[in-house]
Amino acid sequence: MKQFLENLSQDFTQLLDNVYDYNVVIEVGDQSNNEIFKAHSAILYQRSSYFREILTATKKNSMFKFKLTDVPVEFFKIILKYIYGGVVHLEEFKDSTLFDLLIHTEKFNLTELVEYIQSLLIDNHSTWLRSNFFLIYQKCFHNENFKALVQFCNDYLNENPAEIFKSGDVKTLEGDILIMLLKNDELEIEESEIWDKVILWGKEKTSNLPPKLEDWTEENFKSLKATLQNCLPYIRYFQISGKNVLTKLYPYRSILDEIIWFDILAKNIAPEDMPITSEVLPPRKKTSNSSQESTIIEPSSSIITLPHAAEISSWIDRRSTAYEIAEVPYKFKLLLRGSDHGFTSETFHERCDNIPGTVVIARDRATNEIVGGYNPLIWKADGRSSFAETDDSFIFSLKAENSILSRVSNALEAIYHGSPTSPGPWFGIDDLGMRSSKRWHYGKRAYDVQIKDSTGRFSVDEYEVFQICRI
Repeated sequence: MKQFLENLSQDFTQLLDNVYDYNVVIEVGDQSNNEIFKAHSAILYQRSSYFREILTATKKNSMFKFKLTDVPVEFFKIILKYIYGGVVHLEEFKDSTLFDLLIHTEKFNLTELVEYIQSLLIDNHSTWLRSNFFLIYQKCFHNENFKALVQFCNDYLNENPAEIFKSGDVKTLEGDILIMLLKNDELEIEESEIWDKVILWGKEKTSNLPPKLEDWTEENFKSLKATLQNCLPYIRYFQISGKNVLTKLYPYRSILDEIIWFDILAKNIAPEDMPITSEVLPPRKKTSNSSQESTIIEPSSSIITLPHAAEISSWIDRRSTAYEIAEVPYKFKLLLRGSDHGFTSETFHERCDNIPGTVVIARDRATNEIVGGYNPLIWKADGRSSFAETDDSFIFSLKAENSILSRVSNALEAIYHGSPTSPGPWFGIDDLGMRSSKRWHYGKRAYDVQIKDSTGRFSVDEYEVFQICRI
């Protein structure tokens, strides 16, 4: 049997141009960008169950007319051409645009095209998928049509649970995904950090909680406990050190069952004399990825993940695409962590001065946004206000979708030293830096792209400085 599919495809596609005997008018797009498309009900009916349902439910006079205000015009052109001719050209599409097209394509129940776009993303844009794990997982997890992407995310989740859990975006996860993470015995993170993330997630999912803990009522704690009731059983409480029990668990002790709180105290006060009646979950195991992380990030970071390190390394080397984790040519050697060494300017200069090639990373207390910068030169505090010149410094904001890179636009004023108003690390004239302890500042002066939604002061709850060493 001989099939003449190419000519058939061309003939049907030409119907979009000459619209012979059309009987469907579709207004596509919003007020800022819209277009009228003319089509044929028989083709739409046969090729798309979405259109089949609409056409069946619409009373026909001489013409079918309806609007699709939530679909971008450019996407609908691609979708309509596929419906008529079975042809798409998507190989050159940007990763985020391709994913957006996938979401809109799925609405029309075009299974073949949905599967093809998923395969393109997995085969050609896997680094972007990993960097935007939370976005992909949230939009695909409960959709049966996105099985390939969900499987990709599940594989990545199983291989990199710690990296995913350490991300500030963990608060966006749905409860069943968070519980799946908590059940993982190979979640290679300090248990106190896991507790922090669970509390952060619980606050995000519980309404009407006062911003300050000292203002919470008994009802507020009950609400948080109800939100976290399915998560709390999977915390390894007895792997949390005494100091962290006091500083992290104690403020939230009322959300724990009395017997668990008593056993936690007993384990820390009289571990050999008091029997523990609560279930004791085993310590989490080390994974192969933990050794990979120790090769790249030494010791492990409280803020950034391996994909973040790969992204920053790519910016340092001015690559157009991010390194795969296995390709990263640098080691991130920790010089300072605020929660361990202190947040003072004196500590920064004692530990970081005169060391070339450093990355400074800070986490915004209010938004969990991760911002930072790369200084290829040294830091110094010689008592004089001065600028250091370089074309290679940059600042950034790490995001779940499309991190922001801002390269220096005024090389003469790339790095700032010595001002009393900027005692710690400072990028640019007034761009990004430490004003005093946990008080930081962001403005847009010497770097080309804005990395935060608003300028001015902000507070950080953690910051780290790494020396970048070529492996």
